[in-house]
Amino acid sequence: MIATPTKSRGQAATLTAIRGILLVIFLLGALGAGAELLLLGHTEDNWQLIPLLLFSLSLVALLAHAALRRAATVRVFQFTMLLFVISGFVGFWLHYQAKMEFKLESNPDLAGLELFWEAIKGAAVPPVLAPGMMIQMGLLGLAWTYRHPALGVSTEKTESANTGE
Repeated sequence: MIATPTKSRGQAATLTAIRGILLVIFLLGALGAGAELLLLGHTEDNWQLIPLLLFSLSLVALLAHAALRRAATVRVFQFTMLLFVISGFVGFWLHYQAKMEFKLESNPDLAGLELFWEAIKGAAVPPVLAPGMMIQMGLLGLAWTYRHPALGVSTEKTESANTGE
C-alpha cells in the first residue's frame, strides 16, 4: 500500500487529536485522583505519599514538555508512567497486606482462600483494588507518548518501512 501525502496528513491529524484526548483524560484523572487522595488523608506514611509524588512528577514532566518540546521530556514522562504501573502493583500488595491484617484481627480463624476473598472484597479500608488506578493512569500516559512527534517517529516513515519503500 502506498501512502499518499493526503492520507499521511489525515492519519497524522487523527493521531494528534487522539493524543490530545488522551492527555486531557490523563490530566483530569491525575488531578482528580490526587485531590481524592489528599481529601482521604492518604498521607500517613512515606508509602502513601508515593502516588501523590508520582502525580506531581507527571505534571512537572508535562509542563517541562510544554515549555521545551524535547524527546527528553517525553522520555521522563514515559519513565514516570512506568513508575505509575510499578506503584500500582506495589499498592495492591500493600493494600492487601493491610486489609488481611485487619481481617485477621477481627477473625483470627481466617486462612487460605477464605482469608484472600475476605481481604479483597467488602467496603473496609483500604480498598485493595484501588491502586489499579495507578496502572490505568500509567498505561494511559504511555498511550499518549505513542509515536510522539518529539521522539522523531513519524507515521510516514513507519508506513514506508511496512510497505518496503
